[in-house]
Amino acid sequence: MRRTVVIVGGGYGGAAVAKALEAEAPETDVVLVDPRDAFVNAAASLRALTRPEWANNMFFPYETLLGRGTHLRDRAVSVDPGGVTLASGGRVEADYVVLATGSGYAYPAKPVSDSIAEALDDLRRTHKELRASERVLILGAGPVGLELAGEIKEVWPDKHVTLVAPSGELLPGFAAEMVADLRAQLDALGVEVRLGATLGDRPPTEPGHTGAFTVTTTDGDELGADIWFQAHGTTTNSSFLADGRLTGLTPEGRVPVTGRLNVAGHEHIYAVGDITDVAEAKMAGYAMQHAEVVVQNITAQLNGEAPTATYQPLAFPMILLPLGTSGGVGQLPSPEGPFVAPAETVAEYKGADLFTGRFVGQFGPTA
Repeated sequence: MRRTVVIVGGGYGGAAVAKALEAEAPETDVVLVDPRDAFVNAAASLRALTRPEWANNMFFPYETLLGRGTHLRDRAVSVDPGGVTLASGGRVEADYVVLATGSGYAYPAKPVSDSIAEALDDLRRTHKELRASERVLILGAGPVGLELAGEIKEVWPDKHVTLVAPSGELLPGFAAEMVADLRAQLDALGVEVRLGATLGDRPPTEPGHTGAFTVTTTDGDELGADIWFQAHGTTTNSSFLADGRLTGLTPEGRVPVTGRLNVAGHEHIYAVGDITDVAEAKMAGYAMQHAEVVVQNITAQLNGEAPTATYQPLAFPMILLPLGTSGGVGQLPSPEGPFVAPAETVAEYKGADLFTGRFVGQFGPTA
């Protein structure tokens, strides 16, 4: 008897689960539900903004991901133990369900549109606005804000870029050696960092649109800019679970999971990536590690065996944070504990191509 696995969400974790299950369980029907026409490598979005000629590298059509499986370009509006209800009014009955809808983030870190063509149009429009601006204000000094500053400075080294954040330190929780290196690289690029600061009022223009303005911080300093971007505020994409037919959610809107990444109370339903309540930063690398565990467990169950794979978060945070194609900082795991990676390592593993090669291998070449 053929069984059906439905993956809700085709981001880093969901796409990895779909691809691997199709290979590991050829007698299973794999159904991927995602409203977009392509997988989006969000790690590449900020470079796509500053280099429009490079932007196609961040989109990989779902039609090249699966050979036998099905991509439903639809949105889940409810999930229950028996399957998934779709926005179109349809329903997919499922033997196994994997929740992988990830999280939302302000544009341009994540596209607004569900189509490649419209997302590329948005990036080209914003590129023109940014190109015409001499002073750039970035609200948020986490990884997204820092990477955006690095990409802007590599293309336009004479633009004045200011990062403003309420936190009193850069990347809290990471090794002091790495943070000091980050500070030195930002200084060398000429990026102004204003920590422990917030704005009294939101800028008068819309983010990503040119228009000179002056804002005042809560401590009375005035900042002038021609364009601004938001680089903070993650939202969990779990509204389709709000009816409670499957599970309750944490106060942050996340799904409680077990060590095997089952949704609590359901042996045949799993969750991966940002939607889980796993106590770790929400990063693409972790989502893909979750996917490996889930694929092992579902494959075991399909073969009539007990699922035994578990996921154990690292005891310390890790990161690869490029500042353009050749700069950046990193903290990686090693047998001795966290290892501070030099810029050359960050460039080799991420900064040079922002994982494009990895996804070419998974999906095939971009157009």
